[in-house]
Amino acid sequence: MNDKTENIKSVIDVSKYLFERKLVSGKVGNVSARFNDNGMDVIAITPTMKSLGNVKEEDIILIDIDGNNLTKGTPSSEVYLHLAIYKEKGDIGGIVHTHSPFATGFSFSDKRIKRLEGFGKITSLYLADIEYEKPGSIELANKSAKALNNEDVLILKKHGVISTANTVKEASSLVEFVEDIAKTQFISHTLNLSNSF
Repeated sequence: MNDKTENIKSVIDVSKYLFERKLVSGKVGNVSARFNDNGMDVIAITPTMKSLGNVKEEDIILIDIDGNNLTKGTPSSEVYLHLAIYKEKGDIGGIVHTHSPFATGFSFSDKRIKRLEGFGKITSLYLADIEYEKPGSIELANKSAKALNNEDVLILKKHGVISTANTVKEASSLVEFVEDIAKTQFISHTLNLSNSF
């Protein structure tokens, strides 16, 4: 398999995995992978308005780093978000954006998700977050890219979670870990075990 084929397959595999794990539902969430094709940065991204559980090879859209389509179809409505992050973080190869229930629930509250040991780069006590910006907007894209400059995961207020990593599979593992932390923290608060978190 070449880089193009491998990355498209990774985007599909991760999309289906996220759907099966209930980290995305319906037609929300998006996944992308960046690879080099003859000296050009190419991004394989999921399409707009398609369930990640049903994504097939012919659905994946290829775009360049400036957002120009290299294949037919319409990329995810969060394409600006992915492009801005790839431009800001030249070393990453994968991005995953979910609306996972527990982490997204926290994004609607004034409570923040605490980091746990073993979670990537621990630069602060809480996971980074940003205030609400309209989904799909340039403002959301730019604000997120700046916030992710020194972070791997970002909580988007009243929206969801975005993660970045060397590969799309690693980015998927991060959002899954965040959801587990959020779930544990939620249960702890529900049981009034506030000393645990």
